[in-house]
Amino acid sequence: MNSFKLLQTSHQKVTESFSLIKNSVDRYLPLNQDKKYSPIELEYYDALSDRFIRSIEIFLKFFRSYNFYLSAESTDTIRDLLNRMEKLGLISGTNIWMEMREIRNKIVHDYLPDQIYTLYESIINKYWPEIENTFRIINSKVKHITNEGD
Repeated sequence: MNSFKLLQTSHQKVTESFSLIKNSVDRYLPLNQDKKYSPIELEYYDALSDRFIRSIEIFLKFFRSYNFYLSAESTDTIRDLLNRMEKLGLISGTNIWMEMREIRNKIVHDYLPDQIYTLYESIINKYWPEIENTFRIINSKVKHITNEGD
């Protein structure tokens, strides 16, 4: 697969993932720290965290595809990749993406019941604005690349 086609495919996956997490964010209701939620009541929050996890991975894959499209080479580490994306203006900062990846890893590998309130507040108030802004920039860059190819 050529690098342009790879970029288009990766962009489509980012778009689909963004749509899912946006749906969860739009329906978000803050958790009441004093309430004991039933498993059914927590399903929405589980969906939000799952969509967050997947979106971070899909965005990282897009960054790899974008980097490959621009330079036909891959980076050695996630930090190197994120530093390059920051220099290219796709993300606001490497540190917030490293933090999101760390949170993603914690969700995947550890169930965090004592941190669940803070986790969802961080996803909504800190990470979602970054994801939303990055998606807007990605769309602009891909549109520009597509228009150049026409």
